[in-house]
Amino acid sequence: MSGAPRRSHAERTDLSDRLMLDAAIGLIVERGTDRTTLKDVGEIAGYSRGLAGYRFGSKAGLFESIVRSVGARWLADLKRVTSELKGFPAIAAAIDEHSRFCETAADDLRAFYILWFESIGVQSPVKNVIAGIHERRRRDTARWLREAGIEDNAACDALAAQFNASVLGIAYQWLSRPTEPDMVRQLHNDLKTSMRQLIDVARTSS
Repeated sequence: MSGAPRRSHAERTDLSDRLMLDAAIGLIVERGTDRTTLKDVGEIAGYSRGLAGYRFGSKAGLFESIVRSVGARWLADLKRVTSELKGFPAIAAAIDEHSRFCETAADDLRAFYILWFESIGVQSPVKNVIAGIHERRRRDTARWLREAGIEDNAACDALAAQFNASVLGIAYQWLSRPTEPDMVRQLHNDLKTSMRQLIDVARTSS
């Protein structure tokens, strides 16, 4: 009787990377970044203590990989829920997806935002990746606002900046008050209401 087909080298590498990233995310959430070590990541994932160091090079490389991995998944989910929408419906869908992501991918997003906030004020690969994600968010939001009928590009940019700051504020509240999911859900709903009102005012003024 033949067994399951053997995984290729690339498949084994992808699997080990995923398991080590999952282990690192769990450690960051449980212990914080300072007490997350490459040795522990490799061992908890079920590999040698040296594999994480070999694969990611350093803790900075590991953290960059986490941000890229979670960020890519978030952007893919965001594209999925907004691809057929424009204007305020796209913004509302993005807010709802962020709320859902907070609930269903809690540890992944928690580690992502921990790394996001801790990267402020330091020069690191993580900060550069975060800057790219933030710029992508800003561009998408400004485009949705233009599609909502706001013709003033400066107004779109200002509202996009305000929207992204609000999402980060919600994320901070979520990190600091993890036992209050209803509060976080309400903050997302309040943001939708505020954005609708701001869009209506800006559209009228443009």
